[in-house]
Amino acid sequence: MATIFRDLSYRYQWLYDGISRLAAVTVGGEPRFRQLALQNLNLQSDTQILDLCCGSGQVTRFLVNFSENVTGLDASPLSIKRCQKNVPNATYIKAFAEDMPFADNLFDVVHTSAALHEMQPEQLRKIIQEVYRVLKPGGVFTLVDFHPPTNPIFWPGLAIFFWLFETQTAWELLKTDLPSLLGDYGFDVGKPSLYAGGSLQVIQSRKIVE
Repeated sequence: MATIFRDLSYRYQWLYDGISRLAAVTVGGEPRFRQLALQNLNLQSDTQILDLCCGSGQVTRFLVNFSENVTGLDASPLSIKRCQKNVPNATYIKAFAEDMPFADNLFDVVHTSAALHEMQPEQLRKIIQEVYRVLKPGGVFTLVDFHPPTNPIFWPGLAIFFWLFETQTAWELLKTDLPSLLGDYGFDVGKPSLYAGGSLQVIQSRKIVE
């Protein structure tokens, strides 16, 4: 069940941005947080990139600095409208992540930031399957999302944040071994990088060449 704070944060861009900036302090600020999953990627001007669940374009605006072929996908018409205003030099598609209207083997990189924790377990599995389908052989799926804190000091802050702004699916993600789940669908998964006392994980996985 969504909280009133969650509903308001999605309705008002200034509130969402403020929450994002505050939460990102633990990793050195919002620009760094938005680019955590982009580290060590070889992005060129012709790299085909999908920004999955692109929100209001918070990472899309960095991706277009690397590539001229960036597509943002989101199920929210409001988010797509905001993206088109905030980052006009990308292509946008309104669609669900678990049923993407793309051909097989289309993208070199699929990126998603702090979105998978909003998905029901069955949705999450379908999304991973779809990401595998639309990636080219050898393509990279890179993501950042929540992780059970390895430093106990971070647990109270994360719990309060979840209570105010998240739903039960965020708690479910904390119980999910994402690297293993990605491996189940055929990805070669690198060791996750942990940030903010272990409360955030960055995973970069590669579609195994068949």
